[in-house]
Amino acid sequence: MAAVTDLGSMIASSPNIRGGRPHVAGTGVTVMRIAGWYQLGCTPEEIARKTGLSLAQIHAALAYYHGNQEAIEADLADEAAEYDRLAGEHGLKQQS
Repeated sequence: MAAVTDLGSMIASSPNIRGGRPHVAGTGVTVMRIAGWYQLGCTPEEIARKTGLSLAQIHAALAYYHGNQEAIEADLADEAAEYDRLAGEHGLKQQS
């Protein structure tokens, strides 16, 4: 019989890992980061190559993102705003 993976155990959240952001369990790769690459047009296979994660882990993160899209996109927007703020302070090109 093949091993069965509980998808619910593939995403974790802990206050001491990435500020409590949801991440792929056992790694520091956040769902937000995977969602960001996905929004940029990366395929799950490309994201897996970038991160060294399995396709199952990438798809679990994307499922979490789609189920919690508003919260994840708010985190992405906050990160972009912080980038723009810091870039402005240091005379760098802003994202917006």
